[in-house]
Amino acid sequence: MNIVLTGAGGFVGKHLLNSLNEHNVVVLGRQRPKGLREERFLEVDLESPGGSYEILKGADVLIHCAGRAHIMEGNDVSDVERYRNINTKGTLELAKQAAKYAIKRFIFISTVKVNGEYTELGKPFKADDLPDPKDPYAVSKYEAELGLQEISKSTGMEVVVIRPPLIYGEGVKGNLKSMITSMKNGIPLPFGGIKSNLRSLVSVDNLVDLILTCAVHPMAANKTFLVSDDNDISTAQLLNEMSNGMGVRNRSISVPESLLNCLAKLFRREELSKRLLGSLQVDISETKLTLGWKPPYSIEQSMRKIANCNSQRRGN
Repeated sequence: MNIVLTGAGGFVGKHLLNSLNEHNVVVLGRQRPKGLREERFLEVDLESPGGSYEILKGADVLIHCAGRAHIMEGNDVSDVERYRNINTKGTLELAKQAAKYAIKRFIFISTVKVNGEYTELGKPFKADDLPDPKDPYAVSKYEAELGLQEISKSTGMEVVVIRPPLIYGEGVKGNLKSMITSMKNGIPLPFGGIKSNLRSLVSVDNLVDLILTCAVHPMAANKTFLVSDDNDISTAQLLNEMSNGMGVRNRSISVPESLLNCLAKLFRREELSKRLLGSLQVDISETKLTLGWKPPYSIEQSMRKIANCNSQRRGN
């Protein structure tokens, strides 16, 4: 299969590129991945797309992982235009080019935040729920989804949307990386008593497996899919899974949730507190039924893989 990939330098894109050895791959991005032949790369800046896209000719599927991530960098995150420039406008321009060169299927990696920020316990998001994006990042992704639907209708190009929750795996960054590092270094985390929430996670390997399934499955065309490891866990259970996978002692302690909320307000980390203490569940039954798919890796297997990769690095 001839595949075009964007975001090959990012967390998901790197893992995906490594899984495409059996295919002819062309990469679009700002920097050519190490080991990729020059003729298989086109330098593209999604903030100012332009130029010739002849390299897309003959491709079957375009997998679009690139985008402005939802990361607090000290900028004004209320300015949705920062996200629209890449996540919406850049995505739609790329999709128009894909349709122009008769690419059959466009796979867009969106976010579960299009559904909303949090769920009530036991009431997971479903793919056909009414969207409720709250922040600029989620709004820009949702607007891209709407624009892709219009392009699909007018051109016939198939569009597949995947909305993952928190993604973890080798090379993960952000809060989850900090938790893994703390646990590896024996630093006690104050979340051992957070047992009443439930969160859906997805390992990057399970997400990559679903993406590759969507690239070839006829029933994936023009559908939106939620994805997870299909095993919702509490924050306390997550810490247990981390410790088991890494083969280290779980030194987490139980701090009352009320105190954690007070500390979060004091240090202006309310959003982080909500993510660690609240629930966000997704129902992937429709994904499994439509595609005949199930996550190939358990949380324990995925955590063990992270630990093994870290051990190999230390050995080198």
